[in-house]
Amino acid sequence: MEFRKLGDSDLKLSAITYGAFAIGGNMWGGTERKDSVASVKASIDHGVTTIDTAPFYGFGLSEEMIGEAIQGYDRSKIQLLTKFGLVWDGSNNGEGDFFFNADKGDTTVPVYKYASKANVFKEVEESLKRLKTDYIDLLQIHWPDSTTPISETMEALDILLQQGKIRAAGVSNYSAAQVAEARRTTPIVSDQVSYSMLNRDIENELVPYALKNNLGIIAYSPMERGLLTGKYFNEGKLKETDHRNGYFQRFDLQKVKAFLDTIQPLAESKGATLSQLVLRWTSLQTGITIVLAGARNAEQAIANARAVDICLTEEDLSFIQTALSKI
Repeated sequence: MEFRKLGDSDLKLSAITYGAFAIGGNMWGGTERKDSVASVKASIDHGVTTIDTAPFYGFGLSEEMIGEAIQGYDRSKIQLLTKFGLVWDGSNNGEGDFFFNADKGDTTVPVYKYASKANVFKEVEESLKRLKTDYIDLLQIHWPDSTTPISETMEALDILLQQGKIRAAGVSNYSAAQVAEARRTTPIVSDQVSYSMLNRDIENELVPYALKNNLGIIAYSPMERGLLTGKYFNEGKLKETDHRNGYFQRFDLQKVKAFLDTIQPLAESKGATLSQLVLRWTSLQTGITIVLAGARNAEQAIANARAVDICLTEEDLSFIQTALSKI
């Protein structure tokens, strides 16, 4: 495994990081607890020591399963990344930015982006309990909250840093301008953003800012929620409750399939799957520090970990870029 320093922090994170959104189950058509816990353990056993989660993933379930999975491991050798700022339990009393309505069991709950100082402290205590730990390696605001001044949210993170409850502070889904504003209050070390072969918008502003200001970039959705694995084109329908039924429609699926067919022989020549090739490509892009990869079972987790073993030459990268230009 490769380990990379995150911005100005002293954190060294695994280049492939375990992304724990899918094991939460909500929006992904459910999950199997035994398989999910096994996937976390397999990741750690194969060098993926960094785990990224959030309270919203499964309404606490993802954090709980991670807390269960890491028992018995040396905590100092595992890096736990989590978030705050998406509230679904009504504790915000209607304050914050309404985000969307989410299915929770047999009911629907309104989800708000809410990052007041008091809510930051509340959520951190809940996350620590679910994760069964006394500190978080990187705490990130999940989404910007326009109703709370950035400085107020960052002041809360500063206090948590001083208390030792978090080792580093980060943001997620922030623009370069928002990161710059946040850094006027707190030493933000990273921004977690969506980035993939099909979504490279951050290369315009955020990547240049990050390179100039030593900001780490954590890339999520590198597989575009499974689309770039190629499985969508070969394995039939998704479950009706799976949000990807709608999400995938934003892409020109015929062009995506043609692209995957083009790079498939390259993957095979490297003894790799499409998923592994895509993950490795993403990890080698300018400005990208670490890449999140989800797994529902141990087999998928091990495959993700092995993506870093792929050697991509300049010629290989040029070939992929040419194929991408046709999408």
